[in-house]
Amino acid sequence: METADRAVVLNTAQALKMKQKINVGLIGLGTVGTGTFRILTGNAESIRHRVGVPVEVVKVAVRDPKRDRGLSLPAGVLTTDPMDVVTDPSVDIVVELIGGYEPARSLLLEAIARGKHVVTANKALLAVHGIEIHAAARRAGVDVGFEGSVGGGIPVVKALKEALAANRILSIYGIINGTSNYILSKMTDEDRSFADVLAEAQQAGYAEADPTFDVGGIDTAHKLAILVNLAFGAGVDLKDIYTEGITAISPEDIDFGRDFGYKLKLLAIAKARGGKVEARVHPTMVPDEYPIAKVGGVYNAIQVVGDACGDIMLYGRGAGSLPTGSAVVADIMDISRSILMEPSRRLPAVTERAHLEVQPMDTITSIYYLRFTALDQPGVLSQISGILGRHNISIAQVIQRGRKEGGAVPLVVMTHTALERDIQKALVEVKSLASVREQPVLIRVEGGPE
Repeated sequence: METADRAVVLNTAQALKMKQKINVGLIGLGTVGTGTFRILTGNAESIRHRVGVPVEVVKVAVRDPKRDRGLSLPAGVLTTDPMDVVTDPSVDIVVELIGGYEPARSLLLEAIARGKHVVTANKALLAVHGIEIHAAARRAGVDVGFEGSVGGGIPVVKALKEALAANRILSIYGIINGTSNYILSKMTDEDRSFADVLAEAQQAGYAEADPTFDVGGIDTAHKLAILVNLAFGAGVDLKDIYTEGITAISPEDIDFGRDFGYKLKLLAIAKARGGKVEARVHPTMVPDEYPIAKVGGVYNAIQVVGDACGDIMLYGRGAGSLPTGSAVVADIMDISRSILMEPSRRLPAVTERAHLEVQPMDTITSIYYLRFTALDQPGVLSQISGILGRHNISIAQVIQRGRKEGGAVPLVVMTHTALERDIQKALVEVKSLASVREQPVLIRVEGGPE
């Protein structure tokens, strides 16, 4: 055996002798916390074998210690004060699973200041305060695990920061909110309204009582902010991410999209553009043959394009107790191995570079689906096409269904690639026509013919 190899073996053996187990403290025992605890205890022997020593939960902070969670918790583990977890000298890894900005931010920063490694699945917190938390961890020489913050059980964070680290990432397209994907899938497959499917999703537990963050695209924007930092090496301000939800989507538009050969999805989109980045969330039509168009129900999918690896898609359950708990436990195991070994030289997950400049939304280019409700009379199509033409917008296809002489009918236009600014100006002009009776509908298209 070479001298260097013997040194590594000796160092590993010494570390294992010094540390007999890894102690974990959980803050929060809700859906994800419960899944995390179940995996840590149910798979304890497998985890011990893979890490090298036992990984045990020694402290858990909850609001209501009397609530029956269906778990067998050792005596003395529960506390109602999350600071008990942070300040406990025996805790090696603090796991924050309560969500929100505060007190989650303060608790993590305090844990880091005390030299403890931290794990979180809190996408909202990382989207807004991630740079601060990662900078504090770097100064303290501790790790931050956050695999569970994006895509549930899909290992997209690890893929971007390790497996694809040699690539210059060109673009990311993601279905990263299961609630919205479930609703759009049901609307597509069963020709039902948004309100009807949302009510069903709430009853089935796929949507919150207040679904605003999910159906409004806000949850997706939080996750996109994290992915942009990982993919492009610098952060973006959440307020700079164009965000549009699915509340205005109708079965009529889904049906017209089908006629053109498209499925409708709520996508998170990020593209590198000459030193800037496009970062946007909105309903998007994608060609039926694209893999991401086939992702249905509560499943998530993230498509990454790198300059070396090409096109890669990760697919799986994007939320839930056990899928997200799986990602949290993977972080705990990864950090546990790091604790047991000499300090690693792993690539930093998040950089402290200045924020990326986000390309203004009105300067992006896309293909556009436009639906007008116009009077069924001669000359209307020529009026609308004339306005589009004056604003440099070329028409690829037109569909006009039904006849209703003197009444209003849908007129649908699919454009060639156009500038967002030109589209918005044209729509203002079209809306002023006496023959146009309702607010025009605009849906952006990715992957269609140029």
